[in-house]
Amino acid sequence: MAQNFQYPFQGLQFVKRRAGSSRDVLVASAGAKLYSYAAESGQRLSVWPQDGADSSTTNEAGSSPGTEGPPEKKRKVDPSEKKENAAPEKKKPSAWSHIPILSSTSDGEYVVALTGEDKSIRVFQIEEDGSFLELSARPMPKRPCSITFMDKNDILLGDKFGDVYSMPLIPSAEPRVPKASGQQKKQIAATNLTVHTRRNLKSLEMQKEQAAKKAEKAQQAEQAQEPTDGPAFEHQLLLGHVSLLTDVAFVSLPSPDSSSARKRGYILSADRDEHIRVSRGPPQAHVTENYCLGHTSFISSLCIPEWAPEILISGGGDPYLLVWSWTAGQILHKVPLVNEIPEAEEVAVRGIYTSSLGSDSSSLIQLILVALEGNPTLQTFTLSPGGTLTAHKPLTTKGNVLDVKTYPKNNTIFVSTDNIREPGSTQDWRTPSAPQSLLQAFTLKQGGEALEWEPALAALTGSVNAAGTSAVLAGAEKKVQTALNNSIYGLENLRKKTYGDDDAGSVL
Repeated sequence: MAQNFQYPFQGLQFVKRRAGSSRDVLVASAGAKLYSYAAESGQRLSVWPQDGADSSTTNEAGSSPGTEGPPEKKRKVDPSEKKENAAPEKKKPSAWSHIPILSSTSDGEYVVALTGEDKSIRVFQIEEDGSFLELSARPMPKRPCSITFMDKNDILLGDKFGDVYSMPLIPSAEPRVPKASGQQKKQIAATNLTVHTRRNLKSLEMQKEQAAKKAEKAQQAEQAQEPTDGPAFEHQLLLGHVSLLTDVAFVSLPSPDSSSARKRGYILSADRDEHIRVSRGPPQAHVTENYCLGHTSFISSLCIPEWAPEILISGGGDPYLLVWSWTAGQILHKVPLVNEIPEAEEVAVRGIYTSSLGSDSSSLIQLILVALEGNPTLQTFTLSPGGTLTAHKPLTTKGNVLDVKTYPKNNTIFVSTDNIREPGSTQDWRTPSAPQSLLQAFTLKQGGEALEWEPALAALTGSVNAAGTSAVLAGAEKKVQTALNNSIYGLENLRKKTYGDDDAGSVL
C-alpha cells in the first residue's frame, strides 16, 4: 500500500492549566481538525470534531432542504430486522477544509479557532481530560485574518476587507436586538384626487403596491427578530482600513495622566498598503494616535514583546524587519532578514514570535524568532532595551516553518513544519516517507557566547509524530494539490504586481 502524507500542523497553542490541574495541553490544528496532546509526554488526548460528527450546515434531519422530496409512507419495522438491514453509517464531512487561525487566552481557560470556509469564530474550553468543549460558533460576514485578545479576554479581530471588530469571548444568551433602520416610512403624497391622467394613476397604483410589499417584508423581519445590520450575535465595529487588512495587535500602557492608575489600550493594525495605524482602544477606537510608516511592501506580521510593550517589530514583503517606538511612530532599527538570498528573490515574513528562555529572571534570554514563507530556517535575534536587534545563527528544521510556540516549563521551543512540500518550496510536493516530521522541539545549548540550538524532547515529539493526523493522498490531482498549497501559503498574493518599464508603478 502506497504511503500517504499527513496534514501538517498549521497552528500551535499551549494551554496552561490552572493551579491544581494535572497537566498542560498542547493544542494543534491540522486540516479540518483540532488535536490536543499532553505537553509532558506527547500523548494524544482528543480530536475535534470526531469522525462522523455532523459539523456541516444541514437541517435537524441532517439533509439538505433543497433536495428533500415528499415523505414516504411509514411502516412498522421489527427492531431485529431494522438492525440487520441498517446500512453502515456514513461519515459526514466538515463544512470547512482547514483551520487557519488558532489562539488561546493568556489564562489558559479558552482556545479560539477560525474554521476556514464557514468563517466561524469558535470558542472551546479544554476539559481536564484534554477534550474540546465547544462553547460557541459565530459566523462572520467576512473571513477574519487575525485574532487576538483585549482586556478582560474580549476578542479583537480584523478581516481582509479592512474592518476591525470586537466581541465578547463568551456570547450573551440573549440575541442581539436589531437596530432601527432610521428610515421613516415614506408616505405617498399623491392621491386619486390629485392625479388625473391614466398614466399617472397607473404609476400611483404601482407605488402603492411596492410600498405594501416593503411594509410586509419589514413586518416579517421584525416578527422574526432578524437584524438588518449584520450578525445576530453581539459585536462592535471599531475601525476600518481602506486597504486589505493583514494583522492586528492590542497592547495596554500606563495612562498619560500620571495621576491615574488606569491603563490605556491601543489597537495596532497593519494593511497591504504598507501602513501601520495606531488607534486608541475601545471606547475611543475612532481616535487615531499616529501612523508607523516605513515599509515599502505589504505588512504581514506585527509583534509586541511582553517584556517591552513600547516596542513594535513588523515585517512583511520587505527583506528586512523594522523595530519601532510605536507611540511616537519612530523607526529605531532596520535589520536585514537574510543576507544569503539574492536580491532578485523576494521573501515574505510568515510570523514573528517572542521567546524568553532561561532558568531565572537574571539569566533570561529575550529572543525574537522570525519564520519566512516557504523557508525551513527560523531566523533568531536578541532584542536590546534600546530596540536593537542582533542576528544570531538561524535554526534549520526538516521542513518549511509553519508555526512556533515556546513552552516555558522546560525552556523549549516547538516548531511545526511542513512535511508535504519540499523544503524551500510552497508548491513542489516531496515523496512521502515514514515517519513524517510534523513537530520538532529545540532548546538552547548551555555555555558559549553564540546562540546554538539542539534537538530536545525526542520522546514527546516522537509520540506526536507517530500518532499523525488525517491522511492526505500522495497522488492527489494537480487541482487538489494547488488548493491545499493555497490553504497554507498565500502571502505572495499580497504583493503588488508591476508590469515592465512602460508601466512602472502600476499595480493590480
